[in-house]
Amino acid sequence: MSQFGLAPSLDDIETIARAALTRLPEPFAGYLKEVVLIVEDFPSEDLLDQLEIEDAYELTGLYTGRPAELEPMTGDLPSMIQLFRRAIIDEWAEGGVSLEDLVSHILVHEAGHHFGLSDDDMEWLETELKKTA
Repeated sequence: MSQFGLAPSLDDIETIARAALTRLPEPFAGYLKEVVLIVEDFPSEDLLDQLEIEDAYELTGLYTGRPAELEPMTGDLPSMIQLFRRAIIDEWAEGGVSLEDLVSHILVHEAGHHFGLSDDDMEWLETELKKTA
């Protein structure tokens, strides 16, 4: 398990997320190769307004894009998973889970939206990630 100081950087969170992506089993890993991963401190005010979220610390991640089961259309932007560092750090500070497990959990949850997975399917994916960690 990695040990970080008081505040993991954007790069730290991205490194953990990319490592988790590489450990996903097929067919998920293959489909997610085209998904853009972005790590930011906070979501934009416009995004918060759009999602009707008042507190930026309530949003740890977001998937946007066409679900995997739908055919791509001309003009589609690439699917994207955004992770929000400050909300992740707040949740991590509450304790009980490692930063790596928390980031992996959020990533699997957001990727699950891409595939239309149930909560049980997402739990299975998280278990698979822990086996390969």
